[in-house]
Amino acid sequence: MRVGRKIALVGGVPILIAAAIAVAGWFLLAQAERARDGTLVASQVYHDLSSARLIRDAYVAANPSERAAHADTFATLTARASKGLGALSGLARTREQTSGIASARGALAGYVERMNHLIRLTRESDGLTAEMAQRADTLITLADRARLRQQASNADLVRSLSEKVNKLRATRDIVANLNLLRTILAEIAVARVRAAAPAEPSPAAGRPQSDIALLQNASRSLSAALRGEGRAREADELEALSAGQGLDEATPDRTGASQPAVLAAWSERLLKIDTSGQRTLHDEVAQLLTYSIEANETQQATQDVAITTLKLGQRTADALARRDTVTAASMVGEGERLSAKTAALPISPLIQGEMIDAIDGWRTRLATTIDGLKRQGAMLAEMDSVAAVVSESARTLNDAFVGDADRLGSFLRQILLFGAAGGLLLGSLAALAVARSITVPLRQLQDDMIALAADPSAGTVIGTQRRDELGEIARATNFFVTEIGRRERALRRAKDQADAALVELKQVQDDLIRAEKLASLGQLVAGVAHEINTPLGIALTTATIVRDETRDFQALVAQNALSRSRLTHYVDRVGEGAALLYANLARAADLVHGFKQVAVDRAADEHRTFAIDAWLDDLLASLQPMLRKGGHVVRHECSAGLTVNTNPGALAQVVTNLITNAVVHGFGGVRGGQIVVRVAHAAPGFVRLDVVDDGRGIAAENLPRIFDPFFTTARARGSTGLGMHIVHNLVTATLKGRIAVESQPGSGTVISVEFASDARGAPTMLGPARQHADVGSA
Repeated sequence: MRVGRKIALVGGVPILIAAAIAVAGWFLLAQAERARDGTLVASQVYHDLSSARLIRDAYVAANPSERAAHADTFATLTARASKGLGALSGLARTREQTSGIASARGALAGYVERMNHLIRLTRESDGLTAEMAQRADTLITLADRARLRQQASNADLVRSLSEKVNKLRATRDIVANLNLLRTILAEIAVARVRAAAPAEPSPAAGRPQSDIALLQNASRSLSAALRGEGRAREADELEALSAGQGLDEATPDRTGASQPAVLAAWSERLLKIDTSGQRTLHDEVAQLLTYSIEANETQQATQDVAITTLKLGQRTADALARRDTVTAASMVGEGERLSAKTAALPISPLIQGEMIDAIDGWRTRLATTIDGLKRQGAMLAEMDSVAAVVSESARTLNDAFVGDADRLGSFLRQILLFGAAGGLLLGSLAALAVARSITVPLRQLQDDMIALAADPSAGTVIGTQRRDELGEIARATNFFVTEIGRRERALRRAKDQADAALVELKQVQDDLIRAEKLASLGQLVAGVAHEINTPLGIALTTATIVRDETRDFQALVAQNALSRSRLTHYVDRVGEGAALLYANLARAADLVHGFKQVAVDRAADEHRTFAIDAWLDDLLASLQPMLRKGGHVVRHECSAGLTVNTNPGALAQVVTNLITNAVVHGFGGVRGGQIVVRVAHAAPGFVRLDVVDDGRGIAAENLPRIFDPFFTTARARGSTGLGMHIVHNLVTATLKGRIAVESQPGSGTVISVEFASDARGAPTMLGPARQHADVGSA
């Protein structure tokens, strides 16, 4: 039998068993899915009913303005729960579930009906509470109006009282002056009687003139007081009676009475009038004071009514918010006492009637509200009992559906377990029999192939006479072994040829790189020689002039013709010559030192620690001849104190090639180019060196190829195309770093080199060279 049929036999038995299990499982899964859906719906219904009960409590405790939103939420939840119960009717599988759904729907309908009735009662209570608050506000407004009217009346009483007091004070002054006038007149009369009696002169005999002066002063004071009260006529009469010499004599007037007697009679009459007026004013002031005290008490009582109303309204509102009917009922009695207190107030009857009506209306609505609260309490108790039934029904439904789903899941697991065990047993027996018929020949084939791998000339694989797949594998193996031997011999010949070509290519590449380095060093030597030639030539010329000046000076000394001016001239010339010699020889020494250091670095090819800013000064000084030809300027920006331990020769070769590349390709015939070499810390343990020029840039299509060996865009000008390739090799292999180029035609070039600050044991940086068409050199 062919292997395919054997495998079909092995796979067919489990497939048939799996198909039977799948059919049974599909049916059970459908029922389990139905039970699961019922469980989810029952759980949602239970959650909605629980939430509806909480919303009912929130509705009862909420402010009137917020109850509408809670009522809408309650309606939404109960409607969704009712819809869920309807959906459960289509998912019910047992009689227990069907009866539970019917019970829950009935309880839910009763619960919703009672909630609607509670909403109507609550709205009526809220309306009555609003009316109570409005009537309380009206009562407070009326009390304030009565208080303001009483306050105005009190102000009128105060003004009247002030006027009466002022008038009483003026009348009192007039009466006092009249009494003083009468006293003086009486003394004058007594004095005159004594003067007329035939007796010895008394000590008062000399007083008539002084008494008359006192009388005149009293008359003037009384006249001023009368005029101050607007009684000018009486003042004029007083002044007429007290004027002239009649006061000194007992001359009678036309009636036969003397002037003092007439004045005394006039004063007596006026005193009676003013005394009577004073008593009347006393009575009026006392009456006004009584009225003022009573008005103040009325105002205070009216204000107490307003304050009592505010406190009563607040206490009532708190009691209603707590649904405390006992405390609210006690507020009705307080309202009745407030009404009696208002009825006893001596205020405007119209305002008093309105205040009493407001209090009575408030009491009536409070009583109605208390009755409504009692009915709401009974309704809430009834709803709680119904809610308990609804919650229990929903919980029972949820438990029924969950239990049904659990039973189906358990039954499905048992079927799958027994089916899988039976299928596994039958499949294992069939697979064992088939496997033995396949593995034995395969093991023999394996042994033959291992023998052929050890010795290709050992022979051929047996079993090629079989007519099944194993025979085909044996025949293919024989062909494969033969073909592998032939190809192995061909590959060995090709490998030998490639190794020879690679050795030759490496030798050519090393020769080219060495030639490029020697050419660069030759350019450096030529440039340094040219640079040294200038200061040495100046030094030689200066030395010649100093020699001639010395010879002339010696001749003058020998002739004893040396003058002070000639000595001064000689000293100045020698000093200038010495300064020029020192400056130019120091310049030449610096150039030689820098060239020596650069040459040693390039020749030594060893690592050392050096300050990179001083090293750059020497290197860039050696490159000045090349830059000065085209008028180019190079400067460096380096962090102070930055030191590295690396191969200075390799780094010098990298910087030299990059600057040379910028001069040859970046500026290419353009004068006045700018090159900046920036050195700074990069990632921890690495240094970043950027060579930036403002040349013509690199074309985007050339960027991926700039590190390829022998690639150049200036081969006609003698370029070999190895400069950037050498730079790449030195950076990645010797300096253990990486290099990136950013360039855009017309915008210059930025070449960034990152290398290890300490090459001793530093790993090579990961990541290939990066080329970006952003900013760069050609």
